[in-house]
Amino acid sequence: MKKTLLAQSVALACLAAAAGSAQAVSFTQNDVTIDINGTINGFYVNRESKTSIAGGPETKTQNSALTNGLLPGWINFVMTTKQAGQDIKAHFSFAPGINDSSSVIGLPSDPGAGATGGKNSPFSQVDVRNVYFQFGNNDWGTLKFGRDIGLFGQNIILSDMTLLGVGGTSNAGIPFNTTFGMIGHGYMYTGFQAQITYTTPNYNGLQAAGGIFQPSSFAGDQTKTPGFQAKVDYDWTGNMPGKVWGGLITQSTSCSKGSTCNGVGANPDKSFTATGYEIGAKASAGNFGAVAYAFSGKGLGLSTVGAQFYGGSDGLGNKTDSKGYFLQGTYQLNKTKFGINFGQNKDNDGVLGAGNERKNKAYTLGVYHSLNKFVTLVGELNQEKITSTVDDSETKNRTLSAGAILFF
Repeated sequence: MKKTLLAQSVALACLAAAAGSAQAVSFTQNDVTIDINGTINGFYVNRESKTSIAGGPETKTQNSALTNGLLPGWINFVMTTKQAGQDIKAHFSFAPGINDSSSVIGLPSDPGAGATGGKNSPFSQVDVRNVYFQFGNNDWGTLKFGRDIGLFGQNIILSDMTLLGVGGTSNAGIPFNTTFGMIGHGYMYTGFQAQITYTTPNYNGLQAAGGIFQPSSFAGDQTKTPGFQAKVDYDWTGNMPGKVWGGLITQSTSCSKGSTCNGVGANPDKSFTATGYEIGAKASAGNFGAVAYAFSGKGLGLSTVGAQFYGGSDGLGNKTDSKGYFLQGTYQLNKTKFGINFGQNKDNDGVLGAGNERKNKAYTLGVYHSLNKFVTLVGELNQEKITSTVDDSETKNRTLSAGAILFF
């Protein structure tokens, strides 16, 4: 089964576009085909951070690291077959990282603690990102069951050029196996989630998907209904090919009978419904490409952290308001892509306290050179600024990174 590297990356590993083409390891027995493909990367990162708090001196730190980028290592095993008019697919993937979280080589940071996990662990971790199967056809659509990338925020992370690199590193530490790219600076992370989703057939470029997702107990003390996510895409070809899309996410929590949901002491906070909306577009003309995106959320979580359902309320049912936008432009010169992107996320009220605001903004300059059909060389500069009225602080981070990523 021959596929381009781009098709492998997006369809199988949910990666961004890469130049060239490569063959997955593929074999067929009777009417079942197994494809094996993956990616490995490594980067040198030098990061300088300056923080000032009103009334206090500025602090400055500078650190080096050898780390994964926004992508971890990734190995995919994909089974496809066609039975009784149905296209069937099953997908397992494992995503290891190159780092551990111990300061001692081969042992925990505290050897007397044994081979413990968490911050003391001397071992890298393996993230099982994809475990799902799906079936359907071009007549009625496709049903998916299992764990896969989410719908809300999916298109924008797959359009972020830093998916092949590092971007920024705020709020992304070992042992998560990845940096954050531009997550938290223009969009929120879609994540890999348990789901049952339905995708419509493609009607001349128009396609929609919607599904139920494992709920999060971010408020109240019970989740009577699952989360819901949906998106609608429209793709077109021609001299200026592109895509526009819109998406939404919602989930409600509630209080069990006989409980006290007042957010006082150890009591769970009030029940409420979290919502988020997004809109985006991308297009290319010749060697130029552009992306524009915006989202808003209410109770969805701290967008400046970038994770959904983290910090969505203050414990009393008052929601955190979030919004952000992302812009990107790229130019392809032979085998080298040059790009710049800028993004900003802003949170107000809720978990920050009434009247408070936290804002992240950053830009990345990137160069991505396709050495051959397997290897891409990457260099990036990321500048980030974080301001918060909670403690009147300002943090400026400068991240330089250089490395390479391999697809097979």
